[in-house]
Amino acid sequence: MELFALLGDFTVRTVAIGAALVGVVAGALGSFALLRQQSLLGDALSHAALPGVCLGFLLAGSRQLEPILAGALVSGALAALLVMVLTRATRVKTDAALGVSLSLFFAVGTVLLTYVQRHQGAAQAGLDAFLFGQAAALVPRDLTVIGIVAAVSLCIVLLGWKELKVTTFDADFARSLGRPVVAIEFVLTVLIAVAVVIGLQLVGVILMVALVIAPAAAARQWATRLEGMVLLAALFGALSGVTGALISASVRGLATGPLIVLVASALVLVSLLVAPERGLLWQLAHATTQRRSLRAHRVLVDLYRLGQAHDDPSYPSEQGMLDAYFGGRTGHVLRRLQRRGLVERVEHMPEEGAHWVLTEGGREQARELLVPFGTREHDGGGLA
Repeated sequence: MELFALLGDFTVRTVAIGAALVGVVAGALGSFALLRQQSLLGDALSHAALPGVCLGFLLAGSRQLEPILAGALVSGALAALLVMVLTRATRVKTDAALGVSLSLFFAVGTVLLTYVQRHQGAAQAGLDAFLFGQAAALVPRDLTVIGIVAAVSLCIVLLGWKELKVTTFDADFARSLGRPVVAIEFVLTVLIAVAVVIGLQLVGVILMVALVIAPAAAARQWATRLEGMVLLAALFGALSGVTGALISASVRGLATGPLIVLVASALVLVSLLVAPERGLLWQLAHATTQRRSLRAHRVLVDLYRLGQAHDDPSYPSEQGMLDAYFGGRTGHVLRRLQRRGLVERVEHMPEEGAHWVLTEGGREQARELLVPFGTREHDGGGLA
């Protein structure tokens, strides 16, 4: 009921819808940046958007979203172009070029922000809120602009899906097919800049990079194909945006932008822990199972070899001897094998402790385990 009450509030509903739209676009486009190993690109573009925000404000004379977004997009595209020029025309590596572009444009933006605050009354207009975001300032008109930009961006991705996919995974192969790789990479970079720009008012320049990368990083743990990763990243982005907005609305005094980033970061943490195959907990459980299975196989094979060495397939092996050989207790391993019908406990010299023999099924499985290693049945030798 409390959730419906929150969504019934006009401002909360506006912010939640805006956050969902930004999350969808940022998550979907951030997947390409993550796969291209350009996670710093979102950081560079978000910081590079600041001078465009200031210039858009100066040209419009007010804090209208359209000119500010247009200015931010232009400055972001210029920053991306600078990165491409530095990496292709010089020996500067991509990470260094991104660092140079980020620092240069953010420095220019900071100077411009200082200027407009002193001379244009920007503090009263709330222009400095673009640094950290001010979700409560969203109005339906802003929501329309964000929705249109988001729809256009996603349509471009759908129309150019094949080109974006092949360029992301193998640019050299795409070039061999005659694809305009440089143009495709520039378009993709501009689209990422668009995702950054439309989220500035919600999350701000400083934290926007997290909304671009975090949903994609979380989705990467679950998906095995690009299609699934992009869809899941969009879902995670929307979920982060809506959840952060609702938490901010329900707890007085908490900023929306940082909460959205915290929710996205929590999704990354959960995904890193529990995602199948890639999750840390899954890998730990798998490794534990593998170790237990390997230990059981070793016990099974050594019982078989002991039988060969004594020319007696039903030779009873003392558990104490197996403990000494393996440097630890083997009782739990033998009991597991017993439950599987591979070994059975026998009464043999009770004063020396428990003795175990292989069943027919155990001998058959031991022979199957030895075949890959080229071991023949008549090979001698004791424990190996």
